[in-house]
Amino acid sequence: MRSLHRTLLLPLLTLSLVAAACGNDDDASDTSSPAPVAEATSTSAFPVTIEHALGTTEIPEAPERVVTWGWGSTDAAIALGVVPVAMPHQAYGGDEEGVLPWVRERIEAEGLEMPEVLPDSQEAPIEAIAAARPDLIIAVYSGITEAEYELLSQIAPTVAYPEQAWSTPWRDTIEIVGEALGRPDEADALLADIDAEIAAKGEEHPELAGKTVAMVWATPDTFYVYKPDDARVEFTLDLGLESAPSVEELADGDETFYYTLSLERLGDLTSDVLVSYADTEESSQTFLSSPAAQTMPQVRAGTVAEVIGTEFIAAVSPPTALSLTWGLDEYVEILAAAAQAADGA
Repeated sequence: MRSLHRTLLLPLLTLSLVAAACGNDDDASDTSSPAPVAEATSTSAFPVTIEHALGTTEIPEAPERVVTWGWGSTDAAIALGVVPVAMPHQAYGGDEEGVLPWVRERIEAEGLEMPEVLPDSQEAPIEAIAAARPDLIIAVYSGITEAEYELLSQIAPTVAYPEQAWSTPWRDTIEIVGEALGRPDEADALLADIDAEIAAKGEEHPELAGKTVAMVWATPDTFYVYKPDDARVEFTLDLGLESAPSVEELADGDETFYYTLSLERLGDLTSDVLVSYADTEESSQTFLSSPAAQTMPQVRAGTVAEVIGTEFIAAVSPPTALSLTWGLDEYVEILAAAAQAADGA
């Protein structure tokens, strides 16, 4: 995924492949090595058949060269012990090379080879993916189109999102990646560990239980509200909060994971806690001090949980197999402070 910022705010609708791959065989051999799958993955798990929104994919045998595209699939593969040969450039939250901090930390901590970073592009970089010579392409949380899926499937078996683009729940991402890699048991164990950590955080902060929450992003021109089935909202609700009834009452019926709300109606978006995302402290304060924001009861009561900074936002919006625990402590503390303020309001 090129820019998580775009994923947060917009639905992101979105040659000869053999020649491209063959023309780059030498470079691919030099810059990427087979993912460590074969030794640790039971061959009895294959063949694997996965149905998704763009078709049905059969993975005949344990993959040795995995390419990931979109958001979260890279993290899930690494958490399950498989380092992709190539992964997407992450402009939002990533470093100058497009690598997210929790991905770099895990790879360096385990002394593994960094995957090739694919070009920073809005569309799937077909030729670059072909040049990596994958035998499996995983794009579980992505916006690949039907046309891109058809091209990618000519390179290698390709697993797309189960229902809608850019809306796969974070748990489903881990489960589907685990299935594609022949590691469903490892995926179940990983989810159990993560769920236990989330549950422990919720127990540490009983003030979160039952509080209603609305989650938003404001730009100078548009106000976005995330729906309850959005991955970042689901994660927040797992901590014990509840989606505010006003979130669905004000929705426009659009099937995407968010909707826009006119500034004149911000006061109608009521909740105990308001989670507000902003790239910088300055942009957060610009919004919160605006006349429109001052009509919101949460702003006036001081029950806003400000999630500020690209790395932090990327870690929890939506979370991944690696980023969830990376940003969990700070996120919970911010939510808890807003919940405590709501108790005193």
